[in-house]
Amino acid sequence: MIRTQDRTASIWDAVDVGAGPAEHPIAFGGDLAPQNLLAAYRRGLYPFPVDTAEAAFVNEFTYEAEVEAGRVKAVPGCADPFSISWWSPDPRPVILVDQARIQRSLRQQLRNRADWTTTADACFEEVVRQCRVGRVQRWLTDELLRSLCLLHGQGHAHSVEVWDGDELIGGTFGIRAGAVFSADSQFTLRSGAGKTAVADLTRRFAEAGGLAIDVQRDGDHARLVGARPLPRCRYLDLLATRDENRPLATQKLPAGRLAD
Repeated sequence: MIRTQDRTASIWDAVDVGAGPAEHPIAFGGDLAPQNLLAAYRRGLYPFPVDTAEAAFVNEFTYEAEVEAGRVKAVPGCADPFSISWWSPDPRPVILVDQARIQRSLRQQLRNRADWTTTADACFEEVVRQCRVGRVQRWLTDELLRSLCLLHGQGHAHSVEVWDGDELIGGTFGIRAGAVFSADSQFTLRSGAGKTAVADLTRRFAEAGGLAIDVQRDGDHARLVGARPLPRCRYLDLLATRDENRPLATQKLPAGRLAD
């Protein structure tokens, strides 16, 4: 009998992430089972599943020739391989925790938010559900949500919450892959709350011995939370760095401390 860990490791061992496309999917297929998902993150990949047959058809129409030519890898797993794509952009937008700086405007805002506090892992599933509200297309599918919650229960996935009194107003979540935390998404119900969640995650992860926060996709928003493009080869080196593996602090803390 093949153990699950052996099977999932063999899937990703066949994918050369460092040589994959820079701006397109590196692979299609696989599945979203927790151990497969974790193995992918540890190799520098993250998933982008689709939740409709029409969206899967668009993937097939767009990338079928690349898969047939071997430029994009097809891995075994789901019934429709084009329903899950796996990405590893080059460059990768990353916050190096020892160089992290909070925007002046956010620092000023936090000084005026005496009632704002932050926690970690206080309500992981609620943060993930908030992150998919109103999103089209919904890549945070029900299957992915279930696997993320299982990984949270195993200590691999984490959330950071921002509170105004007892009201949840922002948050972010992702998966810890050694010395790198791959932040999948964030939400904000008050101006600045999402950026506060990322800043708090950066501080907590640094204190836990982490080196970098990966925000996955570059763009204006990534730059606003302090991410800068890092060559994929350097990102993969960070993933391979020995992790101190100290636990992420979860206690409630004043958000204003991030302005210091």
